Amino acid sequence: MATTYDYEEAPATYDEGRHQDLGYDPNFVPDSVRSFVVHLYRHIREKNVYEIHQMYEISFQTLSDRLFKDTPWPSVDAVSHYVDNDQVFCLLYREMWFRHLYARLSPTLKQRIDSWDNYCSLFQVVLHRVVNMQLPNQWLWDMVDEFVYQFQSFCQYRAKMKNKTEQEIALLRQYDQAWNVYGVLNYLQAFVEKSNIIQILEQEKEGLEQFTATDGYDYSGGSNVLKVLGYFSMVGLLRVHCLLGDYQTGLKCLLPIDISQQGVYTSVIGSHIATIYHYGFANLMLRRYVEAIREFNKMLLYIYKTKQYHQKSPQYEQILKKNEQMYALLAICLSLCPQVKLVDETVNSQLREKYGEKMARMQRYDDEAFVIYDELFSYACPKFITPSAPSFEEPLVNYNQDAYRLQLKLFLYEVKQQQLLSGVRTFLKVYSTISLWKLANYMEVDEPTLRTILLTYKHKTHAVDSDGKIISNADVDFYIDDVGHDSCC
Repeated sequence: MATTYDYEEAPATYDEGRHQDLGYDPNFVPDSVRSFVVHLYRHIREKNVYEIHQMYEISFQTLSDRLFKDTPWPSVDAVSHYVDNDQVFCLLYREMWFRHLYARLSPTLKQRIDSWDNYCSLFQVVLHRVVNMQLPNQWLWDMVDEFVYQFQSFCQYRAKMKNKTEQEIALLRQYDQAWNVYGVLNYLQAFVEKSNIIQILEQEKEGLEQFTATDGYDYSGGSNVLKVLGYFSMVGLLRVHCLLGDYQTGLKCLLPIDISQQGVYTSVIGSHIATIYHYGFANLMLRRYVEAIREFNKMLLYIYKTKQYHQKSPQYEQILKKNEQMYALLAICLSLCPQVKLVDETVNSQLREKYGEKMARMQRYDDEAFVIYDELFSYACPKFITPSAPSFEEPLVNYNQDAYRLQLKLFLYEVKQQQLLSGVRTFLKVYSTISLWKLANYMEVDEPTLRTILLTYKHKTHAVDSDGKIISNADVDFYIDDVGHDSCC
């Protein structure tokens, strides 16, 4: 049974009212915050995962809404003496402090750099010391998720050079290793390797491990922190590589997780959605449309059935946003690869309601169709980043849109190539057997051109999967027999 502490429902005391009225004082700690910090510290020391989760997920949000709607929490120095100046707890507190700052306010450049330093310190402790803690999966997922988000946010911020002050430019030069792409990738990879998570998941298939069965928790008195961070870091690596436009590597990083099964990634709704969203998007960009459709369909059906349970969750708005983005991506996939039979009736009904009219126009492959493809892609794609440092030479230019424009260009180039195939697909659906000259005549091209189009169709409706096997995305296939007739199977 959950313990209800006075800091959750108690009315603001005189002191707390003063905190709200007189503006932000980083050294002022309201009674309810002191009580929150003391109890959270105690539960972490006692490895009471249930109570930690209640405080992290509910009490922290309650206090944030009540006392810190548009100000940061008290500084770590102001609360450290309530927790015996415990180094690990103070690093965890600062991690929450910065996350709150990013969510409610706009961080300064110095705060972005300080947050990077805090992650470095926290991750070094987890990687190189014995951390005798059990933390909720939600918190460990949020750590990886926020780490990648702040990296993405920093890259976007740094790429807007035009209006930077001299002081900001000096700081960027001075702290050029902050949020460095190699540093970010190295930490995530280090968690995967140090945790031995890939070996643990392999051993689990042979019945030698119980990682998934226990949701990653250690019930023998050990710690779940490194193992679960290693696990979620595989999803983090997929996400970073998608932001960089390296879809093959991203999917390779996720390979140890079997997404056809329930797993620890499905134990946290944010992790579940992020995994499938990025997995589906990467497959879309690699022309593995059938795989993308299957996974988007499963995820959208799951959200449809369960979203009412998450209405009070801090992640609810993000769940709804990703839901809408995945419908847009599904509309793109089905327009490029009309495999509606793979989509559940409930999802298809929602899709037709949202995008039915646009999908009909997308099938025409005219200028209006390309505008819609552009619009849906721009709405639903990740916020791509350019990870390289800017040129500090005058004139300073913004380059925050460069990576997005490149990915959009590559995507629309693929769509234009699909335009060639729409005509031949129509005829192949109508005829079970047709001669090449007759089909060429219908399509108003000569026979050599038709052969090129048919080869292009074969190429564009097939892709290479993660095992190196050629897979078909075709809703209708054909072969050319020896006599020179084109026969549809």
